[in-house]
Amino acid sequence: MGRSTLGFVSSTTRLRILLTLLALSSAFLVFVTFGGDDAPVDERRDVAFSELVTLVESDVVLAVEFEQGTGMVAATLESGESVESRIPPAFGDQFVDTLLESSNQIEITTVPPPAGGRDWATFVFRISPLVLMIVLVWMILRRMNGGAAQRKKFRDRTRKTGAELPSVTFDDVAGSDEAVTELSEIRDFLLDPKRFSSIGARIPKGVLLYGPPGTGKTLLARAVAGEAQVPFYTLSGSDFVEMYAGVGASRVRDLFEEAKKEAPAIIFVDEIDAVGRHRGGGSAGNEEREQTLNQLLVEMDGFDVSTGVIFIAATNRPDILDPALLRPGRFDRQVAVDRPDVDGRRRILEVHADGKPLAADVSVETIARRTPGFTGADLANLLNEAALLAARRSRSTVGHAELDDALDRVIAGPEKGSNTLSEREKYIIAYHEAGHAIVGHVLPNADPIHKVSIIARGKALGWTLALPERDKVMKSRSELGDEMAMLLGGRIAEEIIFGDPTTGAANDLERVSAIARSMVTEYGMSPALGLQKFGRSVGESYAASTARNYSDELASKIDDEIASLVELAANEAREILTLHRPVLDRMAEALIEFETLDTGQLTEIFAGLPVFEPSGRPTVEPVVADLR
Repeated sequence: MGRSTLGFVSSTTRLRILLTLLALSSAFLVFVTFGGDDAPVDERRDVAFSELVTLVESDVVLAVEFEQGTGMVAATLESGESVESRIPPAFGDQFVDTLLESSNQIEITTVPPPAGGRDWATFVFRISPLVLMIVLVWMILRRMNGGAAQRKKFRDRTRKTGAELPSVTFDDVAGSDEAVTELSEIRDFLLDPKRFSSIGARIPKGVLLYGPPGTGKTLLARAVAGEAQVPFYTLSGSDFVEMYAGVGASRVRDLFEEAKKEAPAIIFVDEIDAVGRHRGGGSAGNEEREQTLNQLLVEMDGFDVSTGVIFIAATNRPDILDPALLRPGRFDRQVAVDRPDVDGRRRILEVHADGKPLAADVSVETIARRTPGFTGADLANLLNEAALLAARRSRSTVGHAELDDALDRVIAGPEKGSNTLSEREKYIIAYHEAGHAIVGHVLPNADPIHKVSIIARGKALGWTLALPERDKVMKSRSELGDEMAMLLGGRIAEEIIFGDPTTGAANDLERVSAIARSMVTEYGMSPALGLQKFGRSVGESYAASTARNYSDELASKIDDEIASLVELAANEAREILTLHRPVLDRMAEALIEFETLDTGQLTEIFAGLPVFEPSGRPTVEPVVADLR
């Protein structure tokens, strides 16, 4: 999309202007060259001067008309035809003598040159390429330099943003207690700077908020401004990066200048990795981004915190930021904004449930326990989806049914029809999902099974929902082994029942392979290879890859260990499903009949199934008692 300001005309508009100038110039040249003649162009025939002399000597010329100062001469013949030619300067007098000597008594007249004469046409013809070249260069320079109009527009937008006084406070932020505690000092400094300066304390110049998307980094920054009631300048990192040279750096200068005028104030830049990524590379885009980053570094060094300007930035990937940006004196404080725990999710749900009439039997605590790993944005989306479903069903309150359906939609995607599936395909999907569920249920370290469905959602033809009983920050070797066995349960069930596996397990196999490779190369969980990490990460995070730092012989051993772990998990799944074949058949039939099985139905189907203790896995004698 092109900009409409004077300095930033879009490329399409510039092309149209250039083509219009060319067309007008061509039309003008044609007009001044041929439009000023007294006789129409098609009534005079251009001839060489020698031919004109021959016609005069042949006594067929009746009249001759000279144009003053142009050297052009027109002759009228006995046949009524009119011809014209240009007299060479050296032959002017001689040609006049030839006319006087003619026996036809040729009528000789002199006329002024036509309006917009041929000398003017020649001048225009010669000067027009230069004019067009100047216009073209001017347009290119305007495009490269950015233009004062765009800079003024940016300043106006910055002032408008800075005039905003957010109404959000820390009371509106839930689930990020640690981050709120860290940022409370920024609020206190903005409200009472003498309290810190009197004892020689220096408040951080910059604060970097980092964490997964949707955890509320922008909300936290707005809450600081809302608590301190100071102007809030907010821009995205991509706003500084343009294809026009020097625009990004000028925007940085303008932003800090405006903030200093309105101090105390907060500058907030979201997605700062767009401009603050590691410097390096030689492309024009990188050079412009690096120039912008350099200006940002200079500004962060140059402004004094005593002016009351605090710089806050947010990013999802702090690992790719330039080290110079993260050093003390710029971003003095880095605050992690992580996914909330169960208590944080409960408080976030209470905030977003405000204004949504929940049914009396709906427990926010239960929803919080069923949504491990959800961010604040995910929870807001969950309640909004549930409210939409309730409105679609003409309900006055949001009940358990709407929340369950909304949770399924958020986790697995929108529901799709299964009318295109054949009866055999439905049975394959039913046995596949039943295999996942049974293996996951009997293994002691697998997450509990909450729901199983053969209704297609998103890219999955069927799905099994396993949710942990509590939030986890790490996984043990036993948990990873049980997870692999559960993932392979679907494929093994297909092999046992149909003897001809399908492509439905493609994603399961990909996840199993990734877990096994990580166990061997990253987590040191291979008894044969020991406590080592194999391979090293190279490149920035968005394009990171693993480089080998081991021999071909060791690579072969790694592959063997990965295959061994996968085979062990497959054998465990096969042993479980063979042992509980009647339960597998019963569950598949129930899925064909009901399509979705919830916790109550699963409890009835799984009744009496004993816990399966895997054998053949490497074990270590524990030093302390089991703390599970």
